[in-house]
Amino acid sequence: MPIDPASLDPDPFRQFDAWLTEARAADLPLPDAFALATADRNGAPSVRMLLLRGHGPDGLQFYTSRASRKGRDLAANPRGAALFHWPAPERQLRVSGPIQPLDEVESAAYFADRPRGSQLSAWASDQGEPIPGRDALEAAVAAADARFPGDVPLPTDWGGYRLLPERFEFWVSREDRLHDRVEYVREPDGSWTRRRLQP
Repeated sequence: MPIDPASLDPDPFRQFDAWLTEARAADLPLPDAFALATADRNGAPSVRMLLLRGHGPDGLQFYTSRASRKGRDLAANPRGAALFHWPAPERQLRVSGPIQPLDEVESAAYFADRPRGSQLSAWASDQGEPIPGRDALEAAVAAADARFPGDVPLPTDWGGYRLLPERFEFWVSREDRLHDRVEYVREPDGSWTRRRLQP
């Protein structure tokens, strides 16, 4: 469906929620998946796929190892850009802004709701680091399982982050590559300005 600035909600968070709700209702594969781009202290970029684990007017939430490459990037350069792609309705959504870590209480609450296997994996894996083979990884999981026979606590280097949007761009495919692009930019007073971008 075509879009222009006047056809979208004045609040980009509500518009994002509407598009995400439609993607979920359409039974698209992994509608909550997005690519997150970060950069290290020297500006070298890195991108990977993640799952959205919460969203609202306070931002977009995800969780990871703070010792991972993305965690190290965010410690050195706490900004990022997210891209959602929903192929069936031919839509994309870009969101960018600063990223801040969630506090331990919020991270622990989310971690406690994860399946036990995922909790043990967080303890067993030094995310992104070399390992001699899968058997070593499985042995680390078994060791974590033996170490924590009951509840699995939050690892010290694992937690959540929140992307605080300064910019949204809603994109819809159109014929002849004359795509519709509507950008929201946050103003200093916290309000949002909408404008059409050229394709």
